[in-house]
Amino acid sequence: MPYERTIKGAIALIAVSMSVYHLVVAFIGAPQAFFFRGAHLLFAMTLVFLLYPSLVKRDKPAEGVLRDDAGGVIGAKPGNASWLDLLLIAVTAVTIGYVWWNHEHLITRFVFVEDPETIELVLGTIFTLLVLEATRRVIGWALPLTAIIFLVYGLFVAKARPEQIIEILYITTEGIFGTTLGVSATYVMMFVIFGSFMERTGIGRLFMDFALSLTGHTAGGPGKVAVVSSSLFGTVSGSAVANVLVDGPITIPLMKRSGFRPPFAAAVEAVASTGGQIMPPIMGAAAFVMAEFLAVSYFQVTIWATIPAVLYYVAVFFAVHFEAKRVGLLGLPRSDIPRLGQVMRERGHLFIPLVVILGGLIAGYSAPYCALAGTLSCIPVAMLRESTRAGIGWRTVWDSLEEGAKNAIAIALACACAGIVIGVITLTGAAINFTAVVVGLAQEMLLLALILTMLAGIVLGMGMPTTPAYIVMVSLLVPAIIKLGAPVPAAHMFAFYFAILSAITPPVALAVYAAAGLAKANLWETGWVAVRVGAAGFIVPFMFVYEPALLMINGWDEWHVSLHAFVTATIGCACLAAGMFGYLLRTARPWERILLLAAALLLIKPGIITDLVGFVLLAVVVVNQKYLSPAKSSAG
Repeated sequence: MPYERTIKGAIALIAVSMSVYHLVVAFIGAPQAFFFRGAHLLFAMTLVFLLYPSLVKRDKPAEGVLRDDAGGVIGAKPGNASWLDLLLIAVTAVTIGYVWWNHEHLITRFVFVEDPETIELVLGTIFTLLVLEATRRVIGWALPLTAIIFLVYGLFVAKARPEQIIEILYITTEGIFGTTLGVSATYVMMFVIFGSFMERTGIGRLFMDFALSLTGHTAGGPGKVAVVSSSLFGTVSGSAVANVLVDGPITIPLMKRSGFRPPFAAAVEAVASTGGQIMPPIMGAAAFVMAEFLAVSYFQVTIWATIPAVLYYVAVFFAVHFEAKRVGLLGLPRSDIPRLGQVMRERGHLFIPLVVILGGLIAGYSAPYCALAGTLSCIPVAMLRESTRAGIGWRTVWDSLEEGAKNAIAIALACACAGIVIGVITLTGAAINFTAVVVGLAQEMLLLALILTMLAGIVLGMGMPTTPAYIVMVSLLVPAIIKLGAPVPAAHMFAFYFAILSAITPPVALAVYAAAGLAKANLWETGWVAVRVGAAGFIVPFMFVYEPALLMINGWDEWHVSLHAFVTATIGCACLAAGMFGYLLRTARPWERILLLAAALLLIKPGIITDLVGFVLLAVVVVNQKYLSPAKSSAG
């Protein structure tokens, strides 16, 4: 129908325009905050009201919709925007247009001294409701309800005047147009566009073939392929569920055919995909928010994240290895595996855009500028060889720009809605009160405060995307653990980890849902196996709070301390996997598993004494398994 084609064409044109606008801004520099963040939000809200129309009949209830960890609906198809949706777009344009038209007055006025005008209060109220509605459509109810709870708290508990709340949310850069929306516009949008270009130019096949050539022939090879390929793809996508849905259809059937049980195959893919958000050089959106909150470069955040990310994947890799050895699984036949040399000759050049970004970050260029350089290099790099040139053309560019914008709208609305929460917290001083409560509950014990923060992160992450969950934790919980002695970067990384790990933690584990669906496995069983596979992710954050050497916080001045901590923690992660899955040199007895788990905790925690005791416990198990009671068969 002509109307449907018109709407579809408008969506494509607006999405491409959004991507082009951000690419141009990354090159020439960002305009004033109200203009730049307002334009970013106007593009995003327009696409939301067109892609998720209000008067569409749904065959399934909203609760049955599978959403990714960024909040977007997996497999969503645009319906027909109604007159109501077009009206909402027009009203959104008016509310943001008012801020643009009066930006000089707004940036020079004295907040809470000059009373807002009546029109500002009216437009601000409407704009806040529009942001809540747009967020609800693309993410669901959890985050909007959280924002509404904070608004109620501000009005009826903190006794803030309504005009003060509207003022800080609408006509300042402390609310909806605040730092979190700025991070979405400046950083996240650019890396999402880059990820779209990488996917369209064949990077997914390169990652899969590269992983197959490295690990496919080893014991449990398909599982190790899932770990390697998901870690590589996750650095580009930054989304656990998207990663599962790209890698899973290939790796999960491979794992099942090689002999892994469906719950284990799904758990490995879910855990490996979730780790993409903590794996440098390109992490999840919350990492960019962290850099902004701490006023450090994004490259600095990647340095902090490197050792914990490697430990996470070491533990997952060994979990696959020990499970495969325990049940006697072999790798794939050599004839079915591409050769590493051939893969690198034919497709290895597709790594160049990632090298461009990493090199730019090391050289000190801004993250958006590096993402721009990496994006612009994707098409020329793909055109270098005939093996990757097929199908690359102007349509590839158009589709990448369109897909990039669509993939970014969920994060944009999540950041805008999180701005409501931050605005209320800033206005009412709720963070100070909440910090006092947490410190009181913890009774001056840092460990208890960390446990409370961990539980809060998992609960928050069950209902909202990683970025707003991290933002809420930083606003309410992180100040408490900093006050109790945690280093500032370690406290932020701690919150970051547990906002992410909710994707594999029952009962609401989105990455597990996606993987279990592909594997046709039981959700609960898959979820608990995922917790065992990803156990290092729940332990390492506690360790780097107590020993910041794991984050390389002191830089190169104490590199030997970080190196020692990394080596012993790596061995500890291998022990952790061995204890969790009951195999080291042979199937482990219960007392051996207990010693392995104890050794793991002692080795992951940096310290000479703990390391020595951990090595002794590990040696006891090794000597017993190798010399005193060796197994006759590796199969359990």
